[in-house]
Amino acid sequence: MANLHNILIRGARQNNLKNISLELPRNKLIVFTGVSGSGKSSLAFDTIFAEGQRRYVESLSAYARQFLGQLDKPDIDTIEGLSPAISIDQKSTSHNPRSTVGTITEIYDYLRLLFSRAGIPYCPICGHTISPQTVDQMCDRVMELPENTKFQILAPVIRRKKGTHKHLLSNLISQGFVRVRVDGKIKEITDDIQLNKNQYHNIEIVIDRLIKKKGIEERLTDSLKTCLMNSEGLSIISIDVKKSIQNEKKEFESPTELMFSENFSCPEHGAVMEELSPRLFSFNSPYGACPDCHGLGSLRKFSPDLIIPNHFSPIYAAIVPWSEKNNSYYLSLLHNIGKNCGFDIQTPWNELTREQQEFVLYGSDKPIWFEEDSQFSNNRKGYYYNFKGILAILERNYNETSSENIKQKMEQYIVEQTCRSCSGKRLKPEVLSVKLGQYNINELTSVSIDKCLKRIEQLELTPKQRLIGEIALKEIKNRLKFLLDVGLNYLTLDRGTATLSGGEAQRIRLATQIGSGLTGVLYVLDEPSIGLHQRDNKRLLKTLRNLRDLGNTLIVVEHDEETIRAADYIVDIGPLAGAYGGQIVSQGNLETLLQSEHSLTADYLSGRKAIRKEARKRLGNGAALQLKGCRANNLKNFNVSIPLGKLVAITGVSGSGKSTLIKGLLYPALQNHLTKKSPFPKYLSEIKGLELIDKVIVIDQSPIGRTPRSNPVTYTGIFDSIRELFSQTIEAKARGYKPGQFSFNVKGGRCENCGGQGVNIIEMNFLPDVYVQCEVCKGTRYNRETLQVKYKGYTISDVLNMTIEEGLQVFRNIPRARNKLQTLADVGLGYLKLGQSAPTLSGGEAQRVKLASELSRRATGKTLYLIDEPTTGLSFYDVHHLLNILQRLVEKGNSIIVIEHNLDVIKCSDWIIDLGPEGGDEGGFIVATGTPEKVVQNLKSYTGKYLKNILE
Repeated sequence: MANLHNILIRGARQNNLKNISLELPRNKLIVFTGVSGSGKSSLAFDTIFAEGQRRYVESLSAYARQFLGQLDKPDIDTIEGLSPAISIDQKSTSHNPRSTVGTITEIYDYLRLLFSRAGIPYCPICGHTISPQTVDQMCDRVMELPENTKFQILAPVIRRKKGTHKHLLSNLISQGFVRVRVDGKIKEITDDIQLNKNQYHNIEIVIDRLIKKKGIEERLTDSLKTCLMNSEGLSIISIDVKKSIQNEKKEFESPTELMFSENFSCPEHGAVMEELSPRLFSFNSPYGACPDCHGLGSLRKFSPDLIIPNHFSPIYAAIVPWSEKNNSYYLSLLHNIGKNCGFDIQTPWNELTREQQEFVLYGSDKPIWFEEDSQFSNNRKGYYYNFKGILAILERNYNETSSENIKQKMEQYIVEQTCRSCSGKRLKPEVLSVKLGQYNINELTSVSIDKCLKRIEQLELTPKQRLIGEIALKEIKNRLKFLLDVGLNYLTLDRGTATLSGGEAQRIRLATQIGSGLTGVLYVLDEPSIGLHQRDNKRLLKTLRNLRDLGNTLIVVEHDEETIRAADYIVDIGPLAGAYGGQIVSQGNLETLLQSEHSLTADYLSGRKAIRKEARKRLGNGAALQLKGCRANNLKNFNVSIPLGKLVAITGVSGSGKSTLIKGLLYPALQNHLTKKSPFPKYLSEIKGLELIDKVIVIDQSPIGRTPRSNPVTYTGIFDSIRELFSQTIEAKARGYKPGQFSFNVKGGRCENCGGQGVNIIEMNFLPDVYVQCEVCKGTRYNRETLQVKYKGYTISDVLNMTIEEGLQVFRNIPRARNKLQTLADVGLGYLKLGQSAPTLSGGEAQRVKLASELSRRATGKTLYLIDEPTTGLSFYDVHHLLNILQRLVEKGNSIIVIEHNLDVIKCSDWIIDLGPEGGDEGGFIVATGTPEKVVQNLKSYTGKYLKNILE
């Protein structure tokens, strides 16, 4: 009989798993480790979690199941003792621009509740406390209008509500009202008023129409009372004439409308605040969102810097979107603009005056004379043209075109620009004028999480406010502390989730789960230490232990040494990857793992194998890139020198500014130099040494593809050479086949029954989709005629089913294919099939395919590689392979800049630039630079502190 306190797995065969069986203890921290591609994720996510999720969904009704995405039943005999399962992987969070750290952790929801119940509103103009107004105060304010000012008293009865509102209009007629203002237009109340039921509407009753003069006070008071009775305490004074007024020796421009409230209103300026409610503080609600950016904090606009990246080009060539088109209209338009402004289209952009540049970009309200055929004749035939500027023209073209291709091309000139109305704060001014203690809601969400916690703890509240907000404040503090515990102190609550890395998003979900306080749950995590500095690892491990101590089981797929050593139970899967993996090499505690003779993980943990640092010192080429005035995001306006011809590591705690320096400043500056189609970064003063670089290659963590059609040979371009080779065979030439005949993505040679996928997908409504092998091509993807063409006895389908190692032997005489296949083998991917679909690749495999693709390109000796955490998903064994490749590239005279936390990579680098000392506002300084041996001597460097241990 199975141990009820354990999870028993029998006959797991998912992906490359070799029919394995194992027993896992419950309520323990379990680490799955092994080389990349050995089967860790197949066992943890595709087997254990998938089965737990499937069983939960099957417990629901058939009606509920049809609305839920479901997982296939994994290829396994049985699993016993399985708890409800929650996956916390590195899938990116919502790309919705309205989703922020505050909203997904629900901290912002508690803040909205707190401000709506305990906040104090202030006038956004004068700063005085807003309080309810009496009818007398309203009357006095209206009587301050200039003499003979015409105005109407309106009672707002409908505010931003959808519907036809026929019943309301009928009631108003029966009550004797004659006129209403509907969506800004005065109309007589009749049954003919037709409103679109799917649009928002505003309806205000016209209570009275008056002219300001002596003796109207009594009638004004009566009308205001009537107004307030019908509109829940609100009244609008719509003014017909604008005049300057004097009020307490302050001069104001008379507004077109005054709004009064029996609830909250400034007696001096008439600034009205509706009753405080949570929706008022939401940037996702029309009640609180900035009306210009609709709560996004930014607007997508055409960027002058992207439209005119090279200021030294003549104006006809400087405007890139127009220079790419052979259109005489734009040339004629520029010629006429020049005649009106006093410049020639041959004039370089930087020689135009500021007024001329602004006219070209933004136009003018004054029409210009547009001569027809002005370049080719002397006649004066033409017309006046109201030129609004090239930005407005591009905006109109973008909005009016129905072509997706044109829109896609124009997208490259569009950037997110901070909204001028709210300065990126997303909310209306009156919402931001509500304060809790000494802060408004934005002053709590726009600072780092550790500062936010300090401000929450230091709030100056009255006893009444403390009583009201006691529960909400406790919840906010707890959730902020959870985020601190997982090393996210540098994030802000208003940070968009689309800008988070996979590791950051995973740790936020982890903090949220701790806050939920669930017990008896099986959590499956995918490398939570990714992107985390060693300094913060202990806090993460403490968090994992806390989750375990609540009575939960944690299965963590991990390569980090500290996490492996801290585990209660370790499962090592291998011994190698792909077809050579999928077996249990070791299971038990740390001591059991270290004694395993077949475990590569144990070899490195025990010291039997090690990644050695070369004893000799690499001199490089003596040159360097000099960056001056680095001040983007949290960078503190520093200068930095990056040596060339070396392996340079950019290090520092999470949020210290590493990506900002390399991706935000250095890469755009290089692109500006190399392509002339990218603007020079505005937050960088100067860069020297660009002439020493002729090519830059970026290798980041973006996936290689999301569909089964994407695979290693299509992504790396090897398949182009293979298809060309097949088209050159005697059989193919006799049949007139071109390379396209051997593509499974286009019509011609592919099997049309399955569209070249090899399988047919059958939708099962509330059951998971079923993949059935194509009955026509039997999974080969191609039609019979194409499969009759062979190279060395292999069909094109046989080639896709080869491993990379087999492909190297078959195509060893084809240099273009051989070189790329060799690079894939060099990074440890020789076991992968050439046609293995991208979704089945592990995170480490996918990144190494991308790395190999870039490394296989011909290096010029003046190539700069910018690599972002290439050790993601790699074991000690894989990192060893990776470092050999990187060192080989540098030996050829190239330069590599790598953003990295892995200490083995850092110790093997030639030069280190360590940023910090902390993340967020307290980061952005250069803490240390130099060789690893020099950095470890810097007592201020956290990287140096941990690097010292590994060097010794």
